Amino acid sequence: MTAETSQTLDRGLRVLKLLADTDHGLTVTELSNKLGVNRTVVYRLLATLEQHALVRRDLGGRARVGLGVLRLGRQVHPLVREAALPALRSLAEDIGATAHLTLVDGTDALAVAVVEPTWTDYHVAYRAGFRHALDRGAAGRAILTARQKTTGHPGYTLTQGELEAGACGAAAPLVGVSGVEGSVGVVMLADAVPERVGPRVLDAAREVADALR
Repeated sequence: MTAETSQTLDRGLRVLKLLADTDHGLTVTELSNKLGVNRTVVYRLLATLEQHALVRRDLGGRARVGLGVLRLGRQVHPLVREAALPALRSLAEDIGATAHLTLVDGTDALAVAVVEPTWTDYHVAYRAGFRHALDRGAAGRAILTARQKTTGHPGYTLTQGELEAGACGAAAPLVGVSGVEGSVGVVMLADAVPERVGPRVLDAAREVADALR
């Protein structure tokens, strides 16, 4: 902590991060131990966060992230999209295919940023807001593979005709970005994904991840 920062705010943000990292919530005692502060301080922090709907407590007294974070989360997609656009533009122009950033939205894969190449005679029309099941298409499958942390995997996923007949795709997951689960990929009209596309998509995913850290 420095003279310019707020200790109380810092602790409140740490509470939110701790709660976001668990599916089962945390008790006051558990939070007290993790923060290294007494239970009275934790009670006050939770009461304040509850007033803003950022935290809720269940009948058993375990604290969890509240629905109020959704209002804050609505502003995340534009920020993520803006950070990803330079890498997506470079990828689309280099490969000559439609590039996209896809994030997890519940059980779906949601395209939040799309860049089409400027020099091709034709390309796949793909729009921000398009969603599909995580287990279909390269974008979703890349995310699922990252969840499994499969060893020996090249780091990118290739698919053929899963979302649109005659189209194939390549995608690589975003790695090491706290609070963001997604992938960067391309979709193209071709019988198969050219050999160089997978590694190039992987590089673009790394660029986007770096921009988001």
